[in-house]
Amino acid sequence: MKQYVLGADFGTDSVRAVLVDTANGAELASAVSYYPRWKKGLYCQPAQNQFRQHPLDYIESLEDAVKRTLAELPGIDPAYVVAITVDTTGSTPVAVDQSGTPLALLPDFAENPNGMFILWKDHTAIAEAAEINQKARNWGGIDYTMYEGGIYSSEWFWAKIMHTVRSDESVNKAAYSWMEHCDWVTHLLIGGSDALSTKRSRCAAGHKAMWHESWNGLPSEAFLTHLEPKLSGLRNRLYTDTYTADEVAGNLSAEWAQRLGLHEGVVVSVGTFDAHAGAVGGEAEAYTLVKVMGTSTCDMLVAPLEEVQDKLVRGICGQVDGSIVPGMMGLEAGQSAFGDLLAWFKQVLSWPLQQLLPTSSLLDETTKTALLEEMEDKIIAELSQAAAKIPVGQTGIVALDWVNGRRTPDADQSLKGAIMGLNMGSDAPSIFKSLVEAICFGSKKIVDRFESEGIPIKAVVGMGGVAKKSEFVMQTLADVLNRPIKIARSEQAPALGAAMYAAVAAGIYADVASASQAMGNGFDRIYHPIAENAVLYEKLYAEYGKFGDFVERKV
Repeated sequence: MKQYVLGADFGTDSVRAVLVDTANGAELASAVSYYPRWKKGLYCQPAQNQFRQHPLDYIESLEDAVKRTLAELPGIDPAYVVAITVDTTGSTPVAVDQSGTPLALLPDFAENPNGMFILWKDHTAIAEAAEINQKARNWGGIDYTMYEGGIYSSEWFWAKIMHTVRSDESVNKAAYSWMEHCDWVTHLLIGGSDALSTKRSRCAAGHKAMWHESWNGLPSEAFLTHLEPKLSGLRNRLYTDTYTADEVAGNLSAEWAQRLGLHEGVVVSVGTFDAHAGAVGGEAEAYTLVKVMGTSTCDMLVAPLEEVQDKLVRGICGQVDGSIVPGMMGLEAGQSAFGDLLAWFKQVLSWPLQQLLPTSSLLDETTKTALLEEMEDKIIAELSQAAAKIPVGQTGIVALDWVNGRRTPDADQSLKGAIMGLNMGSDAPSIFKSLVEAICFGSKKIVDRFESEGIPIKAVVGMGGVAKKSEFVMQTLADVLNRPIKIARSEQAPALGAAMYAAVAAGIYADVASASQAMGNGFDRIYHPIAENAVLYEKLYAEYGKFGDFVERKV
């Protein structure tokens, strides 16, 4: 009998469902469903770095995406689908009651953003992150940030919880526990009724919640209470053990089997993060840096445990045994803004169109809407074509990519973006070129940090929307890194990686390496560095570093 698996990839804007043949990794059908409330900008205040998502967005979009995926294969026998794995953004936690229900699904919190999922890019907890870093180093006990790169971020689990319980007493009192997005969706699918019973993700716990085997799980009760007295007792309402994404969490509940059109026997594996699944979908091998490039980047690397041993890499997003590929050390880094920086510039340029076009008396409303959509769709492509024609170093403009703060190396979400070297000849393509160079320089900082800490980078793989769509960005990145970059063939590499985990959980493959070898889609392009550009970018990279040091001193 045929055996298919589903990967459900929850991104920042949408969920993507992909149905995969376990025999060869063929992506048989897929569908994308956008979060309706998020698309309207509800519950978010960008000026205050507040980004929240309602659990109903996840529920409705998951059901829609899976149903439409299956509908692409009319007459498919549901019995062919044997397992499902979900991957999500992270750290994206939510306060839950004892049953594991997010507070926002309860009447009293239905419109309260603090009872919703706190998205990875929410930086309202900058002060709490700084406090965690200060107290971890000086409280007199274990420095629980040691396996998190030594610097805790406002993007992560404990900082967000601290900020929420301090700012909203109603949530503090109602929250029995907290769950990461990937853990909660798994809990939902298997019909979980107890927040403590669902198997928690190793990658989420290790990279974002300071979980480590050496101190028996999460940071001690004494340390958490030292951080914030309102955290007292929470450790006992979370978890001690964690599980890798190739392990079985349970089976699809009767309710969700009916909602999705599947059988109750479908295996649901432990959840994971999108970037970690993407690294598996990108056929990660030892010391290959897999860059998942979308609104932000997550840079994933796996290394043999015996070679990394107790080596600690400063300023990254953690190193965790088994977080990506079980049996290997998973290391994570990334940038808080990648595609987001270019999208910001697009919004700046679109402002006159958005404000003035609706007031025109020359066009009817239908034409206005169509024209605005057409112009906005073309901006990035046109800028890329024009910027690609500008010789490297000609503009004199240098930019910093910190519009969402800096994730790595050395997390600091209080940092801001900046541009220098503007003059009366600085046009839109010139500024755009400097922004693309900035995100590529930020990537080089990560590569340099790994290598300076004794972790070699033997190859680079790119995936995600930017990698697939922008030749200009990818060629610039190859030139800046002065390394070839292979582009994963799959359009949905995180969902494909999730499907590989599902295939192992279902017992079809013995381990993730075997599933990756059998189900991998390979690579469809390699960007090679242009030698003369690489030399010029070395000089510009030095200017980027000096500019960054200057701005950081002024914060």
